[in-house]
Order: sequence, then C-alpha cells, then structure tokens
Amino acid sequence: MAAFLHLLSGETSPFVASVIDANRREAGSRVTVVLLPGAAVPALDPGVSVRRLATGDLDYSALLDLIFEHDHVVTW
Repeated sequence: MAAFLHLLSGETSPFVASVIDANRREAGSRVTVVLLPGAAVPALDPGVSVRRLATGDLDYSALLDLIFEHDHVVTW
C-alpha cells in the first residue's frame, strides 16, 4: 500500500489535480494533501485527505511526522 503526500505551496495547475487523482486510483493507496500558507484548494476527489499548515490543524512538527509516515512526498 503506497502512501502519497502532496505539499501545495501556491496556485496549482489542472495537472496537479490529475497527478493526485492518479495516485488516489492506485490500488490500496492513501493520499494526503497539505496546503501550505497561500495555497489554493484544487478540486479533489472526496477520498483525498486535505490538511492545512495552520493554527488549528497542522503545525510544523505534525507536518514532519506526516512526511515520515508517507512513502512518496511531492512538492508543488
């Protein structure tokens, strides 16, 4: 089971959403998207977990934990 973490730092192109969706469709995969400050939320499938690096959600320590919990980390 592959675990994918996508870190979004700004506005994204439709290509980003298509890559995230392709990861989600892999058998047994788990996909998490983290929105860094200033990132816009792309249109994503409900099966994708979306988190924010912000007060009330993720802090830097929790983000680091997520990085080590995932097999693949992609930054955009």
